[in-house]
Amino acid sequence: MTSSERIELSIDPGTWNPMDEDMVSADPIKFHSREEPYKKRIASAQKKTGLTDAIQTGTGQLNGIPVALGVMDFQFMGG
Repeated sequence: MTSSERIELSIDPGTWNPMDEDMVSADPIKFHSREEPYKKRIASAQKKTGLTDAIQTGTGQLNGIPVALGVMDFQFMGG
């Protein structure tokens, strides 16, 4: 299940208000990978999922109760 599907199932319809949509994965510690370069892996995950990072955050309502939610997407490099 994608993070978008999880949000849709969890939050009351029409109440989802995303936050940090412009947040982008980075490699500040210069992660070493024997496979492909980390920046290329990030770009591949972004293209595959349509997300900029492995987590979606936002606010909404759950059964009418205001909530803040962060949902990881395992399809984005294993979350």
